[in-house]
Order: sequence, then structure tokens, then C-alpha cells
Amino acid sequence: MKIVLTGSLGHISKPLTEILVKEGHQVTLISTDLNKQAQIQAMGAQPAIGSIQDLPFLVNTFAGADAVYCMNPLDFTARDLDVWDRNMDNYIQAIRETGIKRVVVLTGWVAHLLNAIHPEKKFETLKDVAITFVRPGPFYSNFYHLKDMIRQQGMIASNYGGEDMVAFVAPEDIADAIAEDINTPAAAGLNVMYVSSEELTCTQAAQIIGEAIGIQDLQWIVLPGEQVKQGLEAAGVSSEVAGLLMEMQENMHNGKAQKDYYLNRPIQGKRKLRDFAREYAAWYHQN
Repeated sequence: MKIVLTGSLGHISKPLTEILVKEGHQVTLISTDLNKQAQIQAMGAQPAIGSIQDLPFLVNTFAGADAVYCMNPLDFTARDLDVWDRNMDNYIQAIRETGIKRVVVLTGWVAHLLNAIHPEKKFETLKDVAITFVRPGPFYSNFYHLKDMIRQQGMIASNYGGEDMVAFVAPEDIADAIAEDINTPAAAGLNVMYVSSEELTCTQAAQIIGEAIGIQDLQWIVLPGEQVKQGLEAAGVSSEVAGLLMEMQENMHNGKAQKDYYLNRPIQGKRKLRDFAREYAAWYHQN
């Protein structure tokens, strides 16, 4: 198949590219970074250098594809949340103009619950297209962003945590699930696919990470949303994105995220948090 992927050489798109190329598919990978071109070619994929905000570029890149994988990059400094809706509009228009019938869209664990943005609803307008919404839980790789908090404060703090159950996921397991979905024939319509690697409470996750890095009593505490929002803004996150993150996290703390997840519980991926924790510990002590 001819498959177009977005996401450049990110945590999901890079291993997904490797899987699909190895399977013999003709893969085109979109990136905004011209410096990534050689690396993409070395992986056996065709680079398409441009922006998903450029509709003519997107239409030209999607032309002739059998399937496309669409993701919406998160800019933590963005002041205009409508940019995500506009990106989705471009995807939908490009899919319509090129007649693609197989689409995989990365959304998120709480995507269907958000008020600020609507990453899935717009795709309901597409007819005669098989669409899979991929809803992964929080990535293991998110712990990289918590290094300074752990090192300086000796804890993890957010407006979810403690005994909240979270379906943590390795990006490589998401890539595996997407590749399998693309390779599976699907009828036209909307489908939801949750992806997780290990279900843990935040307390259990903090213990695993803490033991790996040598902080035996690492805690993951719950703080009021406004306090967390102020901390994010102090770290350079825009007020608008900080508010969106608070909305996401609140839905993980109040149990709404878990409700639909339990109704569509996936088979757990093969990469467990303890495996990641060993890699994280080596990185943590070098940075």
C-alpha cells in the first residue's frame, strides 16, 4: 500500500515508519524540517517537506495514497487553540479531494470529552471513509518533561495523581497498534481504538520511576487545577494551552476518561513501565 504519515520523526511516527517500511509498504512521511529529509530517506521512506497547514501541499502529498495517518502536533506556546481545528479541517479537505478511503487519526484518551477543541467530531462529516480514532493514554515519554520537577521538588504534581488509575502507554505500542489497524480491512464508518501498555495508579507509576532513578519515596500528588495551571504558565506554556491541559487532566481525575475506556478496554501492549524506567533512569542521570 501507499501510506502517508504525519508526525515527522516523532515518538510514534518514527517507529510506525520503520514497521510499515519493513512490511513492504510505500511510505511517505511529512515533516516541516528539511534537515530530517536524509534520515527519512535512510529509513526507506519518502520525505515530504511541508506543513499540514498548507492545504495545497497536503492535497498533493495525499494524492494516490491508500491510507493516511493524521496527527495534530501540540504547540505549548500557542495562543490560538483554533489552530488544531483548522489542521483537522485541512486533513478533511485533503481526504475529500483525493478520495482516500482509509484514515487513522491520533486523538487521545480524553479527546471525546473536551470542550476547548473537538479533534474527532469534525471527521463525522466524511462519508464512505473508514476512520479509526486512536485514543492512547498518557505516554511513558511524558516523564521526560517531568525531570526538572522531580529533581527540584522531589515529587510529581498535577491535577490528577495519587490513586487515579491511568492507562499508560509506550509510543512504540501505539505504532504497533496503528500498523495493525492500517493492515486490517475496515468498512466505512467511525471506529475507536484505545491503546495502552499498562494500567497503573499514579502512585504505582511514581514508585516504579522513583525506584529506577534512586528516589524510593517518589510521590505523585494532586494539586488544585489553578495552581497547576499557574506552574505551567511559569514554565512557558501559554495560558490557553495550560487551560486545555487542565481540562484533559481533570477528566482523568474525575473518572470520566476511565468510563469509556473500560467499555472499550484494549489488550495491553508488550512494553511495561519498568522496561521504560530503566531507559529513563539512564537518561535522567545523564541530563
